[in-house]
Amino acid sequence: QVQLVESGGGSVQAGGSLTLSCAASGFTYCMGWFRQAPGKEREGVASIVDTGRTNYADSVQGRFTISKDNAKSTLLLQMNNLEPEDTAIYYCAARRGVPCSLVAGRFNYWGQGTQVTVSS
Repeated sequence: QVQLVESGGGSVQAGGSLTLSCAASGFTYCMGWFRQAPGKEREGVASIVDTGRTNYADSVQGRFTISKDNAKSTLLLQMNNLEPEDTAIYYCAARRGVPCSLVAGRFNYWGQGTQVTVSS
């Protein structure tokens, strides 16, 4: 069982930055960030595997950076140049198996989510 707790959400203006943190009881091979906006399906944002290889959704490529602090068992998501379309609840997730693709149904453990609101 992996427990995940997100923090760092908030309200910012377009063009601003936020860093989300996810405190994990342990890392699995594949860790990821997902988001869900009102009325929309949960979508993958970024993932990282134990080797450090990362993968991003096209919509956030170049603006968001996923990373891990192994010493603190913390997953991070640095979000720059935020847009109103980034407004959503952001979830940290862990997947035991392979591959590490951004498909929500393949992830085994989820945090409770943290709200990010970007105003124009």
